[in-house]
Amino acid sequence: MIKDQFPVINIGQLDEFKQEDILISRFAPYLAVHKNLQQAHKHDFYHLVFFTDGAGSQTIDFERFEVKPFQFYFMIPGQVHHWAFEGHVDGYVVNFSGNFFQSFLLKADYFEQFSFFSGNANEAVIEVPVAMQADMINLFEKLLRESEDKQRGALDMVRLLLVELFISIGRLSAPNEQKQVSPYNLTLLKSFRNLIETNFRSLKLPKEYAELLYITPNHLNALCNDLLDISAGEVIRNRVVLEAKRLLVNPELGITEIAGQLNFSDNSYFTKFFKKQTGSTPEEFRKQFITKRS
Repeated sequence: MIKDQFPVINIGQLDEFKQEDILISRFAPYLAVHKNLQQAHKHDFYHLVFFTDGAGSQTIDFERFEVKPFQFYFMIPGQVHHWAFEGHVDGYVVNFSGNFFQSFLLKADYFEQFSFFSGNANEAVIEVPVAMQADMINLFEKLLRESEDKQRGALDMVRLLLVELFISIGRLSAPNEQKQVSPYNLTLLKSFRNLIETNFRSLKLPKEYAELLYITPNHLNALCNDLLDISAGEVIRNRVVLEAKRLLVNPELGITEIAGQLNFSDNSYFTKFFKKQTGSTPEEFRKQFITKRS
């Protein structure tokens, strides 16, 4: 049985939880209630924060970002994150479960079109331009009112406002998209990533995934190089490294146990793999992370 290395927060466990599958709050009072969430943890729900005031840092899957006013942070279930704020911090927070939109949207994969829901930490932080800042604040104020007033159809109005928010933020990256990508290739890449998420512990070679996708390894590699600018093998290795980091920061897990969970034949092979990918041994990474957090 695989041990979970971080506290996993369920949306129903939150003290101010009032409505099924959704929580909307100003960030300052939310932070005051949930000071314990400043330590590294995971959610089983989607977590959105829009900062309007404050400074410090937010770390998502071991990628550190400087917190600034008018920044969005999007996190999907399972990502590891923690805060390190400086002084007063405020804004808005929205937590919603995967079920919240299930009966509302016919497309089960609707959110997969938005890069900030990809699970890639570097795509999860978005700065809002000055021209949009007032509109974003107004939208969040509407979300708060609908959440608090509980008028007829309030939850559906919340869903509509959130979809409006996601589309508006998604458009921010549209002018920078240079490549015209076919729907087939996007679907193929999504299928590859989904297969990695399910099988990264046991399947570590591109040819194994290519076989499951009914394409050649060369086709899969060309796809990843074209859309992601990295090879298919690197996509797989990056996911293994991320999981290794998540496991390593749990002091209760030994290196040998972690190597076993990730299906490495022995501790030595795992150590060589990890050092080649990160520049640090597993023990060095563990010490560095614990030192940074203390």
